Amino acid sequence: MGCASLSGPGAAGASSRGLCAGEVPSLSYRELKDLKKTNVLHIDVRERWEIGRFGKIPASVNIPLGELVEALQMDPAEFKEQYNQKMPSKSDPVVFSCLAGKRSKQALAFATSLGFSRVHQYAGGFEDWVKHEPPEEK
Repeated sequence: MGCASLSGPGAAGASSRGLCAGEVPSLSYRELKDLKKTNVLHIDVRERWEIGRFGKIPASVNIPLGELVEALQMDPAEFKEQYNQKMPSKSDPVVFSCLAGKRSKQALAFATSLGFSRVHQYAGGFEDWVKHEPPEEK
């Protein structure tokens, strides 16, 4: 089983089909910049205090990892009210990031297990982003 390393803890319920298809590459800073020019939803799964203390990647929405599974199953109106963003459909492009890639990898597994088909991970996360440009103040 060549893809077992992608499943990690927390992805036990994820379908092996989604994780083995090889579509979970990590985006580079440049790829993320290009993707952000399109209609992509960028979810930062860090905790709120991290965003408050360190700032955020511009145009990202903060949904802490602990809330993510519930958030991705919310009623669209409730999602919009809580996160001030349109609820992504299962076929919408979604990018996950965190500080350095660990939580965004879990987020990707969660989303895939819920049926999201166009999910990406920015594994360099916030640490990589700030090497290229300053964060946005919260």
